[in-house]
Amino acid sequence: MQGLEERMRDLGEFIREQRRVARLSLRKLSEQAGISNPYLSQIERGLRKPSAEILQQIAKALRISAETLYVRAGILEQREGEQDLIGEILRDTKVTEAQKQTLISIYEAFCHENEGTLAPPVAGEPHPVDG
Repeated sequence: MQGLEERMRDLGEFIREQRRVARLSLRKLSEQAGISNPYLSQIERGLRKPSAEILQQIAKALRISAETLYVRAGILEQREGEQDLIGEILRDTKVTEAQKQTLISIYEAFCHENEGTLAPPVAGEPHPVDG
């Protein structure tokens, strides 16, 4: 298990990388997230442990899942077998930044639309998609 300092350093590096992928300056991200420039800088350098609320504001400004940042910060445990689709989209080099944001927006819209409506299929019953 990672120590707190190492986890905060990893979180900061991840945020910095996502900021670069999104082509945002430190100042622009701090404005969009509603936090001070020096505080964001300290988070990126692993010197501060941001609250869940601050992480949510950063995630929203970066247009990534807050859960991804919570897992990186140690606030949430990664769910078994869960894939980081948004992270994979952001790391893909075959599509443009605008295309990545469109894919993420569509994915998040589907997830929001399906919240509470998806149940695992019952054994022996056809899946609704299959008919």
